[in-house]
Amino acid sequence: MDIILLERVEKLGSIGDVVTVKDGYARNFLLPNKKALRANAANKKVFEANRAKIEEENASKRAEAENHSSNVDGKKVVLIRASSNSGQLYGSVSVRDIVEALNEAGADVNKSMIILERPIKTLGIFDVRVVLHPEVSVTVQVNVARSPEEADLQNEGVDVMAEMFDSAPEAGFIEEFDPNAEPGEIAAVDADGDETPAAEQAEAGTAGEEE
Repeated sequence: MDIILLERVEKLGSIGDVVTVKDGYARNFLLPNKKALRANAANKKVFEANRAKIEEENASKRAEAENHSSNVDGKKVVLIRASSNSGQLYGSVSVRDIVEALNEAGADVNKSMIILERPIKTLGIFDVRVVLHPEVSVTVQVNVARSPEEADLQNEGVDVMAEMFDSAPEAGFIEEFDPNAEPGEIAAVDADGDETPAAEQAEAGTAGEEE
């Protein structure tokens, strides 16, 4: 479908541009949100007649967004979440979680402004883009941690999960090795704590039977 853009749309164009998009994208998003008009003869005339007003309104909204950006740009919020020992969250951080945290910090944003490139499903610090206006976007930082203390460490550049694994004692156990043992046999340990080879165990067993 050919449309006339009423505002800048990322990866499409700017006000007044006539572009071709998929019908579903136009009908489900651009047209109902008044970001575009169908590019027919009648709408082209309407747009040209109102172009100056549209551009003026856009400039006013852009200026408001630029002023607003000082309350949002660079903000850092902490979200405390439970996770597995590998750092995988039990669930994921949602756009709503980020909006609530930012607004508690005085950002005054809504869900439509938050752009998550990919779901946040692990502990760590993530940069998130906030679009205040089609021509004004800023970046905030979301610190996802298991506790305020770990959030502070992550903020200082510490990889909390790596530190945990580095400091943890070695798990598991090491079996004694007997080169003379048959496959499937486990080396035994005598009363003094010394290893008794499998061959000696077999001889001892045979001697006991003869007696």
